[in-house]
Amino acid sequence: MFQNSVKYTLLVFLFAISCNAQENSSIGISIDDQKVEVDPKQNLASRDSEFCQVILAAEQTDKYIPLLQGQKVGVVTNQTGIIPTEEGDVHLVDHLISQGIEVVKIFSPEHGFRGTADAGEIVKDGKDIKTGLPIVSLYGSNKKPKDEQVKDLDVILFDIQDVGVRFYTYISTLHYVMESAAENNKKVIVLDRPNPNAHYIDGPMLEPSQKTFVGMHPVPIVYGMTIGEYAQMINGEKWLDKGVQADLSVIPLQNYTHETHYDLPVKPSPNLPNAQSINLYPSICFFEGANVSEGRGTEKQFQVYGSPYLKNMPFKFTPKPNEGAKNPQFNGEVCYGEDLSQVEPLSEVSLKWLIKAYKNNTKQPFFTKNSGAFWIDKLAGTADLRHQIEKGWTEEQIKATWQDGLEKFKKTRAKYLIYK
Repeated sequence: MFQNSVKYTLLVFLFAISCNAQENSSIGISIDDQKVEVDPKQNLASRDSEFCQVILAAEQTDKYIPLLQGQKVGVVTNQTGIIPTEEGDVHLVDHLISQGIEVVKIFSPEHGFRGTADAGEIVKDGKDIKTGLPIVSLYGSNKKPKDEQVKDLDVILFDIQDVGVRFYTYISTLHYVMESAAENNKKVIVLDRPNPNAHYIDGPMLEPSQKTFVGMHPVPIVYGMTIGEYAQMINGEKWLDKGVQADLSVIPLQNYTHETHYDLPVKPSPNLPNAQSINLYPSICFFEGANVSEGRGTEKQFQVYGSPYLKNMPFKFTPKPNEGAKNPQFNGEVCYGEDLSQVEPLSEVSLKWLIKAYKNNTKQPFFTKNSGAFWIDKLAGTADLRHQIEKGWTEEQIKATWQDGLEKFKKTRAKYLIYK
């Protein structure tokens, strides 16, 4: 056991050197007469190594605390805005106050400051019990900070863990924060965090006619960028109203690439409880626009799907109220479908489950409307997907129609990348 411990310690030491060394020559050491070679220039994080630890922007206090000193600061954050320390996780707001930064107010996105509200639930303004700071909700009727809500600020600090999916609304909140800041001459600082879905780019592009809060920009469903990179793209492409641009700074990550595997330490919203749900989310969320449950009201949100009208499917579950789903679809009804909690992680947007459910559905209509519009069109960013499925197109045929848009987007995306 001691020998194995020594081996592990030596390997950790070598990998640590490989993360930080600047020499071109390799490093070698013999373990049990086997020489281990480590190239210091090789980015081990790109091979999903656990040894090159990602350093969050929020951890790099020397990079942003000086920018906040003597300033009146508003913080856009939620339960994901944590800083790991030896003593445990510390919330960004608490850390700023401990450093003497004048935090004036907190802005919270969908699901609220503590991240406990249901999807779509209206979150009211309030006060943080611990700090006494006012909390301004940026969801519901107040998605964009009003002029009077930012007039007493010098800087708006944004720190929210995103999942890299177009219909996940934190990037829409980012858009409106940047827009308000630009219109009121306030600085914006984004503390970057890893994107757990950064390793691929896929899905249909958003068409202007489908623009809503669940999709504001001409990007694919999975766009392969961190939220800091995305902020730069919003600014650079002049997507803010009237083409205004924010005074934007991004504090980058360290030891990170788009291929870096990163498990989130805190669930980003109530119905994305683990890495599997986050990985499946871009493919399973289509069911929000159909007569099918995506697992809300179970312990496997976005890892199962089903409905009472898929009775020939192999798996069954019964949605019941729980955190993040006070009144889930098909509440108390037995749903038949599939359990995807053990499927291999995806590197694409998969349509196979949506197509399978459509073919096996026994109650029409399959696609459902919200406020008179087919919600799947808003999620997909186009009505084409719905029409193609109704016409019996295969997944391969549908995805072939995405490719031109994806190639054009990749060229736009490349201008704003911070990481390989």
